[in-house]
Amino acid sequence: MPRRAVLALVGVLVVLVAGLVAFRLGDRGTPLQRALDLVPAATSRATWTDWARVRAELDADVDADSDPAAVDAFLADAFARDLSSMSALSTSAGVMQQELGLSPATLDWELLAQSDAGAVEVMGVGDDIDTGDLADRLRDLGWDEPEEADGVWVGGPDVLSGVGATLTPELQHFALLGDQGLVLASDQAPFLEKVLDVVRGDADGADDLADVAGALDAPLAAAVYTGDHACEELAMSQADDDAQAEADQLVAAAGGVHPLTGFAMGLEPGGDVRAVLQVEDADDAPGDADARARLAAGPAPGQGGDFSDRFSVKDAGSDGREITLELRPADGEYVLSDLTSGPVLFATC
Repeated sequence: MPRRAVLALVGVLVVLVAGLVAFRLGDRGTPLQRALDLVPAATSRATWTDWARVRAELDADVDADSDPAAVDAFLADAFARDLSSMSALSTSAGVMQQELGLSPATLDWELLAQSDAGAVEVMGVGDDIDTGDLADRLRDLGWDEPEEADGVWVGGPDVLSGVGATLTPELQHFALLGDQGLVLASDQAPFLEKVLDVVRGDADGADDLADVAGALDAPLAAAVYTGDHACEELAMSQADDDAQAEADQLVAAAGGVHPLTGFAMGLEPGGDVRAVLQVEDADDAPGDADARARLAAGPAPGQGGDFSDRFSVKDAGSDGREITLELRPADGEYVLSDLTSGPVLFATC
């Protein structure tokens, strides 16, 4: 091959490789989707809190220098707006701030991912958190340092309770990935090792959950479930026999619904809530959107009263396999936390 042709081919290959690298490293999807890419594929339930935007939503001035009392007051304000209900760190915040130097007052975001195999707390950290300082604190507080910088710091229940009785068990073991802006924690060290395999790209992330979460855009707080988990967690079978019978009649009157393959619900800036319900066949989604919107505007068997006492359905529609319900909570109603556990009629399978 002539030298000029070889050089041209090399140039094309360089461009293609550069494009592929940019595609892999680019800012694809939402922050919630990128966080779900970091947890195991078997994850059945994930809850998300965008702490940086929660602080902005509440106009809170807490930071790395805030004392534990100020951090706890911030969490109380967040609770009043249903902005902390998806967090695993609410009761731990003050002690975390004082002893570990990180908390909801300084984290960028938090994702709790759970499966039958275990649970992991993934924390996004910004410039306000020095993972080197966190390493020093863990060492001084009794955690065993790993041989590798990105390995697992082993603690355990005794170490954790010695730091503070209110700390969640998920903080027993840590992995510090400062270069990636991540701190991981779990109550099981072996499971945390498996999560590190996902972060390193050696195992698959929770792609199915990430697909469903994409329809939420950028929530302040959210829950994302697999279809199996949603059909169990939100099931009308949790209600008594009379409520189940009423639910069956209401579903039939609405035209029937199809089983869910995914579910997500997120709290948006300003207070509105978006529910995303995924079905297996896109052809079924438009009919399900109509039926589920009708169910969401009527009685709430198993919970009492009507859904309309808690929120109004502002819009409903479908796109592909995803059904979207736009909900506007009534004043003082905790729609996100109330409707991410069952029974929830409009999310029935």
